[in-house]
Amino acid sequence: MFENLSEKFQGVLKKMRGHGRISEGNVEGALNEVRLALLEADVNYKVVKDFVAAVKEKALGAEVLASLSPDQHFIKIVHEEMTRMMGTQAQELNLARKPPVPVMLVGLQGSGKTTTCGKLALYLQKKKRTPFLVPADVYRPAAIEQLKVLGRQLEIPVFDSRPDADPVEICREALKYAELNGYDTVLLDTAGRLHIDAPLMEELSRIKATVDPGDILLVADAMTGQDAVNVAKAFHEKLALTGVVLTKADGDARGGAALSIRAVTGAPVKFVGTGEKLDALEPFHPERMASRILGMGDLLTFVEKAQDQVDEKQAKELERKLRKNEFTLEDFRDQLLRLKKMGSMEEILGMIPGLGAKAKELKGRTPDETELKRVVAIIDSMTAQERRNARILNGSRRKRIAAGSGTTVQDVNRLMKNFQQAEAMIQRMTKGGMRGMGRNLPFFR
Repeated sequence: MFENLSEKFQGVLKKMRGHGRISEGNVEGALNEVRLALLEADVNYKVVKDFVAAVKEKALGAEVLASLSPDQHFIKIVHEEMTRMMGTQAQELNLARKPPVPVMLVGLQGSGKTTTCGKLALYLQKKKRTPFLVPADVYRPAAIEQLKVLGRQLEIPVFDSRPDADPVEICREALKYAELNGYDTVLLDTAGRLHIDAPLMEELSRIKATVDPGDILLVADAMTGQDAVNVAKAFHEKLALTGVVLTKADGDARGGAALSIRAVTGAPVKFVGTGEKLDALEPFHPERMASRILGMGDLLTFVEKAQDQVDEKQAKELERKLRKNEFTLEDFRDQLLRLKKMGSMEEILGMIPGLGAKAKELKGRTPDETELKRVVAIIDSMTAQERRNARILNGSRRKRIAAGSGTTVQDVNRLMKNFQQAEAMIQRMTKGGMRGMGRNLPFFR
């Protein structure tokens, strides 16, 4: 979402490193570039004006002017102000009350509201909550069926709404049902419109008055930029939003909505949708996002993603193998599958400090599902001995493996080359940390 903005910010910071001291002149030059970068990212112009003024005031303070490391001070100030602009810290859902807790999802048609409802249910389930899905959009029968389909996929119960029922009564009855059946969180998928109108707001206001939701979350399309901010402002004035979920953050959104919404409306961004899969929903952390925009990485999110895929016992066993140079093709296969679940390779590398530039180089060159299936098929066609000792794979063995996996000898050879590159990367990491890791990444030659 912030690729272009991040690139421009890192260019500005690189220029600052070329100055021995901070002066009003080089600060003005840097801030002019920052202003243009933010405006091009579709950040609200008033937000840009306030941000630039705050950075300038702090950057020209006596303590900074006397510093011998102007770039570090400038980066620190920009990071602090960008974090403040987006809301300082992550905002949790308001669930600390007697269950069941209703959560209203509101928004315009096409913003991804129904899918987000399913994603949020899965997120809550992982947090040991017991969610209950309620389709309350009776004007679009397909929305009711869509939520029921999502519920079956996730094995999460869905209220049996009828298209001829009143949405307010649906929500009231669903809340009673949830209380009787022990569900602690009720997710209400309300109706949308192509644009904001009085009947929509009246209906949403009546639902709010009836169920007293713990949260009212606007689901907004990040791709629409300032339109998303304007929509958020309109909904907030009528409903007093407690948060925003930005969808399609993995697309070509310039990032203006994420940077502007909190400052313009006062409603924090609580989640971002990072893909089409139902697990592609992340809590929004302003400080971490600011770090990623400035090329400082996001190791906390990286660690959290990794922890979701590897349990403690597996992690210790892998660490032992890495230290003893016992990394096998079986391990290679398993780690590729886990990495795929964590997200694209460029996204993962973007979280590691110092590897943001490498992530851009890899854009569009990460292995897709077909490539992964091919790799798994090749490795699974090997004998246990071959998987644990790749050095015995001679020409005849490779020919047999290719035939057994429905691939070619060239595919097998390419896999072995990538595995050797992975081994080289691991050796670099175990000897010298992250330095040199990007030079030997598999699959991306």
